Amino acid sequence: MTSTPIDLRSDTVTKPTLEMRAAMARAEVGDDVFDEDPTVHILQDRVAQLLGKEAALFVPSGTMANQICIRAHTCPGDELLCETTSHVYVWEAGGPAALSGVTTRPVDGDFGVLDVQQLQNLIRPANEHYTRSRLVVLENTHNRGGGRIFPLEKIQAISTWAHANGLSMHLDGARIWNASVASGIALEAWCQPFDSVAVCFSKGLGAPIGSAVVGTRDFVAKARRIRKLFGGHMRQVGILAAGAIHALDHHVSRLADDHRHAKILAQAIQDSPGLRLDPPFVETNLVWFEVDPALASAPIFANRLREKGILVHPAGPTTLRACTHLDVSIEQTAYAADMIRTISHHSHW
Repeated sequence: MTSTPIDLRSDTVTKPTLEMRAAMARAEVGDDVFDEDPTVHILQDRVAQLLGKEAALFVPSGTMANQICIRAHTCPGDELLCETTSHVYVWEAGGPAALSGVTTRPVDGDFGVLDVQQLQNLIRPANEHYTRSRLVVLENTHNRGGGRIFPLEKIQAISTWAHANGLSMHLDGARIWNASVASGIALEAWCQPFDSVAVCFSKGLGAPIGSAVVGTRDFVAKARRIRKLFGGHMRQVGILAAGAIHALDHHVSRLADDHRHAKILAQAIQDSPGLRLDPPFVETNLVWFEVDPALASAPIFANRLREKGILVHPAGPTTLRACTHLDVSIEQTAYAADMIRTISHHSHW
């Protein structure tokens, strides 16, 4: 293998391809704060059409996209419902509370997936003593659920219930591209049950930066004002939008390769004593697994892999994550799988 590590820590570590860099260099630009960047307009129109919504807004990050939507749907003192391991709850620095004054009510799911019956008795009474239940946030694919695809029929049932009870629906769809490719279900169908959607271009699609907020024209107009409030207005950002456009043109269908590679890693983990998949299945490009604490810790196992030129993410004392992406080839995946087996079968980690 080369001296360059095989980086499986995240699909955010991808580098822009030479073709993407060329597209970015050619991009026509303008001042997006004045709403005059033509390449941003192309991207926003494209994403809105793909997801079956009226409008879209280009923003710097997935966290900002989610937090803009939470702010737009709620008032201070409101409450949102989400799964306990959701990105908006665990990994966005307390954004709902800090940025919107919103409390979060987490609900334990099945590897990230909720059922409508779990939510039906959770709406607060219409009484001045209680917070107002206002928003449901779902995540698809679900990161800590192992890249699990949230079943569409469950989403539709939750959406029907939420709207019937005056709650809005937001989708953290950072990896919705993976859900669509793996399931064969169109992006528009995945997004239809939601009032707003956040998507990311800098994960599996391989763009260097950027996400989008998608919804009705009125919602996106409100989101634009919040983007300014959050410091997300950008200027000649068509250079970055061009990278996202290139990703949509060239890097969506190839996500199927990442899913196949993830299953190769998953099989190696299943073959390895002292390692356990958690969840016990792999549907897309995320592989979460546990190390038997009687044998070693997650950081120790990660260090053994690092010595072999492989980087994985220690996500806890016994928890690791490996993530396949466009910068990891089938040959590199096979090597990583072999090293997982070799290290785990060694008597002294």
